[in-house]
Amino acid sequence: MFILDPISLPVKVEFSTCLCCDKIATYAPVAQLDRVLVSEAKGHWFESSRARHLATGIDSVQTKEHWEQVYTAKATDSVSWYQAHAEQSLRLIRGTGIPHSASIIDVGGGASTLVDDLLHDGYSDLTVLDVSASALVTAKERLGPLSGKVAWLEGDILGVRLPRHAFDLWHDRAVFHFLTSPDERNAYVKAVLDAVKPGGHVIIATFAEDGPLQCSGLPVMRYSANALHAEFGTPFTLLKHEKEEHHTPLGAIQKFVYCYCRKSGS
Repeated sequence: MFILDPISLPVKVEFSTCLCCDKIATYAPVAQLDRVLVSEAKGHWFESSRARHLATGIDSVQTKEHWEQVYTAKATDSVSWYQAHAEQSLRLIRGTGIPHSASIIDVGGGASTLVDDLLHDGYSDLTVLDVSASALVTAKERLGPLSGKVAWLEGDILGVRLPRHAFDLWHDRAVFHFLTSPDERNAYVKAVLDAVKPGGHVIIATFAEDGPLQCSGLPVMRYSANALHAEFGTPFTLLKHEKEEHHTPLGAIQKFVYCYCRKSGS
C-alpha cells in the first residue's frame, strides 16, 4: 500500500489516515477519491471528508483554513484554551475506571498536552484527531519518539468517518461548542454514536451558560449541563457534570461545563 507523510502531500489532495498507525495510507486527487481502504488487515474504512461533506452539505474548508492560521500565527501556549495539564479531563478519564488498554480518542486534541499525560499514566491505545495539521505536528514534535505510540488523524470530525464501535472513550474539550447549526450538531452526535462502543464513555466540555460568546473570532454555543446532555439524547446517560473556571494565558477566565455520559449498551 502506498504511504505518504501528510506534511509532504501536494495542495489539493484528499487523504485518509489509518487509526492503526501513524501514517497516511493512500492519496488521490480530490476529484477521483471517494473512499479509501486504509488498513486491509483490519478492514477499516475511512470515508473521505469531501465525500462526507457532499452527502451532509457541511463544508469545512474555511474551518480548516481558520485553525491552520491560528496555530501558525500563535505559540501553542498562548492560545486561550491552552492548559499546561488538562487536569479536569484527566481526572474524569481516570474516574471512568477503563483499563489502560482501552481505546481513547481525543477529538480536537490538536496540540493539547492531554495525550502526554495519558501516555504517562500508561494508556496505550490513543488517537488524537484535529482539523489542523500544524497543531498535530506541534504535539508530535513535543512528544518526540513517544509520538509513535499515538495514532494521529488529521480531519474535521464532521467529515471523517471513524471505524464503527472502535472507541471505549470519546473526549472533546472545546470542539462541540463551535458547532452553531443543528445540522452540524446532529452530524457530530451521529459520529459519536457510530464510533463509540456500546457501553462506552463520552466526556464533552463546552463553554458554560456564563462562558464566552465567541472564541478565536468565531461564534460559539453555551450550555448548561442539562442542555448539553439534551443535544446527545436518550442513547446517552448523564452520569456526572462539573464546572471549570479556565484561566487563559492572558489571565481571563473562561467558564466551562463538563458532561460525562455513558452510551447505552445496545
